[in-house]
Amino acid sequence: MTYISGFLLAVPTANKEAYRKQAEEAWPMFKGYGAVGLVEGWGDDVPDGKVNSINSAVMRKADETSMFSWVVWPDKQTSDEAEKKMMADMQGQPMPEMPFDGKRMIVGGFQTIVGDATVKTGYIDGTVMPVPADKRAAYTAASAKMADLFKEYGAVSVVDAWGDNLPEGKVNDFHTAVLRKPEEAVVFSWINWKDKAARDAGWEKVMADPRMQEFGPHTVGADMGRMIYGSFVPLVDA
Repeated sequence: MTYISGFLLAVPTANKEAYRKQAEEAWPMFKGYGAVGLVEGWGDDVPDGKVNSINSAVMRKADETSMFSWVVWPDKQTSDEAEKKMMADMQGQPMPEMPFDGKRMIVGGFQTIVGDATVKTGYIDGTVMPVPADKRAAYTAASAKMADLFKEYGAVSVVDAWGDNLPEGKVNDFHTAVLRKPEEAVVFSWINWKDKAARDAGWEKVMADPRMQEFGPHTVGADMGRMIYGSFVPLVDA
């Protein structure tokens, strides 16, 4: 299974093109380290939740846009080796100027448990949620059924990835993003649609289907009240 480096961040809306340019220029570097894909999702509809949200997770300011992004690796070993090489290559080098506040960027490593993470994106529904750590097998089985349901109603692909390496940040992290409890893991997921119209039509059908209640994440103990989510347009898909 592939391995995912998942990111949540906030970028000044005025810096959209500068961010896109930097991400496109960074792709050859990631590819050289062994990555097989990179997607930068620009926030299109990222709601504020009653408890938490992607916006609160990245401490988004009024003039910023939240992003949901990832790098795909063939496996965990390639990801780990790439991280070591990057750190070694950057040693002694000045940090490049970034068009966003890197201190508020959330990063983590996730093991793909459902879906093909290399499928090209059209319109993205991204979610991060806490799941009881001892329910991994049950969650994987339920997610596979959910993926089939979404694809039945037009989704191109569905990916779920289980938290494997989630560092604690000085400012924020995936743990605080979902208010994770000690007995929980964090899941990073996305549903890929052809476009926004397909997404809107698909969700209407999914929500009306009784199977949604049969094998949704809530059936394995996931606290949906702490799930954070949003819809994103791919700014970069390499």
